[in-house]
Order: sequence, then structure tokens, then C-alpha cells
Amino acid sequence: MTFFYAPKKILESLVLTLIGCMLTQAAQASESDWSWDVSAQATYIWQSKGNFQAPYSGANSLTSERERSYSFSSTAYVGLRIPLLGELYLNPEAIQGKPLSGLAGMGSFSNGEMQKVGGPTLKPYLPRLFLRRDWALSEDAVDVEAAPNQLAGSHAIDLLRLTVGKFAITDVFDENRFSHDARSQFLTWASTAQGAYDFAADAQGYSIGAALEFKRADWALRVGRFMVPEQSNGEKLSWALGRLHGDQIEVEHRHEWQNLPGALRLLLWRNREAMGAFQDALNKFLPGNPQVGAVRQLQTKSGFGLHWEQAWSPALGSFLRFSRGDGRTESYSFEDVDRSRQIGLNIKGLAWSRHEDNIGLLAIANSLSASHRQYLAQGGLTFFLGDGRLTYRDEQIFEAYYNWAAAPGLWISLDLQHLLNPAYNRDRGPVNLMALRLHAEY
Repeated sequence: MTFFYAPKKILESLVLTLIGCMLTQAAQASESDWSWDVSAQATYIWQSKGNFQAPYSGANSLTSERERSYSFSSTAYVGLRIPLLGELYLNPEAIQGKPLSGLAGMGSFSNGEMQKVGGPTLKPYLPRLFLRRDWALSEDAVDVEAAPNQLAGSHAIDLLRLTVGKFAITDVFDENRFSHDARSQFLTWASTAQGAYDFAADAQGYSIGAALEFKRADWALRVGRFMVPEQSNGEKLSWALGRLHGDQIEVEHRHEWQNLPGALRLLLWRNREAMGAFQDALNKFLPGNPQVGAVRQLQTKSGFGLHWEQAWSPALGSFLRFSRGDGRTESYSFEDVDRSRQIGLNIKGLAWSRHEDNIGLLAIANSLSASHRQYLAQGGLTFFLGDGRLTYRDEQIFEAYYNWAAAPGLWISLDLQHLLNPAYNRDRGPVNLMALRLHAEY
């Protein structure tokens, strides 16, 4: 995808502007106060799956019997503003849980928190440690309140922002205020980002790299490069950033419709990884069970995503997402989805005098490429899928939740999911799932 790379003159202009801002602010800087903030969250999700019809099952199938699952996470958000340097953020976290069917059998897994789970024993780890530095490009500013990984203060409207360190790529790219966080919004994994966006990440969903954002008026441009895991869905990241990497570029336009906010986003991404191609596995092993892990080599995977979100009233907002990957190679960090279409609604409880409550409604259709389908139909396994054979049909997810603000800083949610054609197999399902979520912020 040669169009992915920004023209050399644009990159040179951005670098020169960044250097100029650094020198100017360093010259004008005076003593300022240090500031800091600490907050935390805890989320418990219990989920149950009912029985469903399945004439056959494979090594990576969703179990057709009734199952129960849970996940628990606890996170501290520590922020420190350092004069002249920027803002340093640290997020120690602990998580535990038990996934449905060993985290197999669904293109979009039913609990987005499960990507972080390492087992039924509480596991501490460090998902984020990063530095954020802003350079103002104008005197216009807006005051922001303290929030997780956001210190209170005055932020320039037009700015350059550099974020470097360990964090999730989706902390910066592919934002969606209605569908982005399984701890407080929709649960299904594809709802936390563009469904076909195989963004670089370790097994918990985080990477090490840098993102540069340019914001002026209603426009924003973001570029970033990040480390990829050494192995598919592995925990160790590769430090060979020049040879193995995940790149992305995003253009955003924010607007207002009748004084209500909206946004349009175009995301392009390109990964360079040691991946197996489905057609290579088919060519090597047929007749027989193809193995994508046996044909891995250095190659490129790319895709794009389109996103529109809009508030229609103080109580109603909606979004549309469409994303597509090239579908040639195995999913390396995210889910088994090559194309995804999403539509969702968010309804606040203003009409029934519950201002902090909200309802979410979501429909998703996920697809696989032709070679991906043939690979599974011939008995191939991926990290998440493998029924032994396949009668293909798009995987479809319908989700609804009610989020009840039970007390200040405490939300209780009831979530329902109806899954058609689990793992893209019309011979199996449908599957009904129910979840209860407790989410606290303090």
C-alpha cells in the first residue's frame, strides 16, 4: 500500500514544526508547579452461555454445552506533570478470569476483557508506562477535568502531541465515544475497535512505540509506529522495530450538527510481521489439515477503517464502522476478522430522569476472506477458530446492555448477546449469552 506513506515533504514539515515548537517553548518556559493525580477502577464481569445446536465440533470450537465465565480487573491510574518534560503516566494492573471454551470458537469473543486474562490466579502486570508531551500551536485553550490518564488543566486547541512508551494503540487511534471500552460499554471484542484492525499488541493488548498527533481547529492527523509480538498473540514484543513493526495513520474531522458533536475518521494501517499466509498453508498441506504456523515468513498485512459518530440529541448518539484487512495472513494480535460492519446506538437516561444511566444497542457482521474460509473448511486451525470443517456464513452479533448508575462511582450493567454463526459456521448455533457487569471508579 504505497499510498499509506505520507509524502516526504509533509513529514519534513511536521518534524521542523515540532523542533521549532520545542525550542520556542524551552526559551519561554518559566518555573511551574508539579502536579499529580491518582485514580483507580475495578471491573467484574460474569457471563453465561446457553446450550446450542452443534452437529460437530473441532479443536477450537465453542463448546455447545452451557458454560459460565468471569473476569476481574483492577487498575491504578497515576499521572505526574513534570515541568518542561510533559506528563508521565503509570497504570499498574491486576487481572484474572476464566474464558468460555478456552477463549476459542468465536470470531469476536464475547468479553473484550478476556484478551488480558492469564488464568484464574490474579496476575499483576504493567500495561501502560508512557510520556505525553504537548506543544501549543495557538493561544486558544480549553480547560479539561481530571480523568484516567488525563491530568486536569488547560490544553491548547491547536497542538502537536507526542505520546511515547508502553500503551494501547487504541488509546490514541480509532477512538469511539460510544463503543470503545468493555468495562463500561459493549462487551463483544469487535466493539472495542475497528473489527478488522489487527493492531500491533502483546497478548494483553498493549505495545511499545510512539504516536504523533497534529490537531488544528476541527482536523487531526495521527501517525504512529509500534512493536509487534515475536509470535502470533504472544506476550513478548520484538525490539527489531526497523524490520518488524505496526504502522498506522489516521485523519479525523470533528464537526457539529445543530450544535451537537460528531466526527469522521479514516484509519490506514500496515504491519510487517513473520506471519503465515492461508493460501501458502493450503498449497503446502493439501490434501490434509493445513497448518498456517508452518509457513510463516516475513510479510506485510494491511487494511483500513472508516468511522462516523454523531450525537442527535443530548440523549441519543449513534455510530457506524466499516473496516477491512487484506485477509491473506493469520490474525497476529487481534481477532479472526477480515471485514467488519458495525452500527450502534447509545441512549442516555434523561427521558426517565436517570441522567447517569444509559442503554447501548449494537449490530455487527464480521466476514472472512476466501482463503481464510477455505483454510478453516479444510480443517485448519487459527489461534481462536477451528471447527474441523466449515459451512460458511458471516458471523453476526446483536448486543444490548443497560448501564445503571447504582451509586456515585458504581455502575451495574446487564448485557445480552445473540450470536449467529459462531466462528462463521452456519451449522452451529445460534448462541445466547447473558452477562452481569460491576464497574467501580474511585
